[in-house]
Amino acid sequence: MFDEIRPHLIELRKRLAISVGTLIVMFFVMFYFHEPLLAWIVAPLKTALLEVGKISVNAAEGMVTTNQVGGAFFVALKVSFFAAILGSMPIILAQIWAFIAPALYANEKKMVIPFILGGTIMFAVGVLFAYYFVTPLGFAFLIEFGSFKFTPLINIEEYVGFFTKILFGFGIAFELPVFAYTLALLGMINDRNMIDFFRYAIVIIFIVAAILTPPDVLTQLLMAIPLIFLYAVSILIVRAVNPAPPLEEEADDEDEEIDNDIKKIES
Repeated sequence: MFDEIRPHLIELRKRLAISVGTLIVMFFVMFYFHEPLLAWIVAPLKTALLEVGKISVNAAEGMVTTNQVGGAFFVALKVSFFAAILGSMPIILAQIWAFIAPALYANEKKMVIPFILGGTIMFAVGVLFAYYFVTPLGFAFLIEFGSFKFTPLINIEEYVGFFTKILFGFGIAFELPVFAYTLALLGMINDRNMIDFFRYAIVIIFIVAAILTPPDVLTQLLMAIPLIFLYAVSILIVRAVNPAPPLEEEADDEDEEIDNDIKKIES
């Protein structure tokens, strides 16, 4: 049994090595640009402080601080690593595809470019949606709440971890159509499967949104609603790639299987 899976393990190790190597190289590149990257990350927070500061003196006096000796250095590492993941995404997706490609037919292997391009674009769309739409609203709501009583002193280490979690969560969430497309291409799901699973998907989506977003209803809805829409889009994609057979054909196939089972028992 081990001899059968050994080639797959070797191939997996190769793909992981390329992905990790790319991530390491990209990390050093991004670390060189960590200052403008950090400014880009902190921009939504400063904008929220300014907007809330118009109605609250305490919020206007808010500051971004650090309480660690090496806080700025570790923040630079976190920012660089997050940016490296974003920059390495096309290579990582290419390695994922290269690993599963041997199990595909020749015509299916031609879909590598849509998979890599689509995965990269959808991840970027999720990140940009979170950056330009979700975080400004979410931060303004969270900072404004109680700002008349307290002066917001934002810890940069906690903020960067919090911020990257949101952006990365949205990036992964927006990959749903790409994952659905891949599974349909492999014949693992069809549109009827996704329609039947829709009610459970809504529950899972809201649970994921609650985990990946701050503990407030606004940002949870801002993640859950686009995900529900993307799930509906995924159904259409799966229908185009691997449509479910008509119910009559499925019934005939089941009857044929039952007849075959009966004949085996009788013989």
